[in-house]
Amino acid sequence: MAAATASIGALWSLRRAAQSSSFRTPLAINLGKVSFHEARFPSSPSSPLGASGMCQLVQAVKGDIDVLLNGVGDKGVIVDVKHILVMAKRSLSRREVLHTNFLTPPVVKESMLAIQKLADVKAIAQGGYPEAERCRISVGHADELTSDPDVVSALSITGNFVFHTCTHGDFLGAILGTGIAREKLGDIILQEEKGAQVVIVPELVDFLVSSLRKVGNVTVSCTRIPLTDLDYEPPKTKTFKTIEASLRVDALASAGFKISRSKLVDFISGGDVRVNWTTITKNGTILKTGDIVSVSGKGRLKIGEINPTKKGKFAIELIKYV
Repeated sequence: MAAATASIGALWSLRRAAQSSSFRTPLAINLGKVSFHEARFPSSPSSPLGASGMCQLVQAVKGDIDVLLNGVGDKGVIVDVKHILVMAKRSLSRREVLHTNFLTPPVVKESMLAIQKLADVKAIAQGGYPEAERCRISVGHADELTSDPDVVSALSITGNFVFHTCTHGDFLGAILGTGIAREKLGDIILQEEKGAQVVIVPELVDFLVSSLRKVGNVTVSCTRIPLTDLDYEPPKTKTFKTIEASLRVDALASAGFKISRSKLVDFISGGDVRVNWTTITKNGTILKTGDIVSVSGKGRLKIGEINPTKKGKFAIELIKYV
């Protein structure tokens, strides 16, 4: 028994010695000003980090991302920006280029600003044309992401729309009706009686070509087109000013869309009002310069300059898309 015990003790000592000298070389990932190491440390009491070493490292990485998130101006997109920062970190560790789905303008803006603070990371936003609103972001090490990735494609949807005018919502609804998720679609460019053009992820081009048959009551056909054929014109706008006692969405949007405040509250209750592409449920939401307000069936409105008046009110520039 004594010999067996000694043998077991010897094996245990050898195992512990091997563990203490065989962990992986740490992989340094430089995120901003702090370098983090992804390593498998021995969970022995003598380890500098102890049994919770990996937990402390994970908390450090999380803490750095949280610091970057503190700089996000639009707090409504923090969750989305955090996911993209985590993806950027992953792209560095894997040394590969990763891509998001199509993102709304506020998410694109805040994500690109946050990614600029990461060392060795490059990001490219693409929506098919320079003025695109919805874009995909590609992230990777600066040595890997050397050109624009092929992550967006374009389709032309044609039909006889002369007597059956269809709206942006009609085209969007028809496309989503095929089973395609909204985040797989970029901008939809209306072409009046000709139909529309749509930006989409490349892997769904063939599916939409074979699946989309009608938009509203109009029979349509889809064909793939080069991105250079996208027929985009800057939207027409009408600018005017209003004096309001508050910056609440019900006050500014009712003035911008020329509808009563009670009617706008009904739109909000019905889930038909969006601020920066996010549906709102409270008519007391405060707006600021640069915000985009959308009301179903009424169009879009951008908040311009806001200046206080001598009487304690606000002189507000409203930009209506027509």
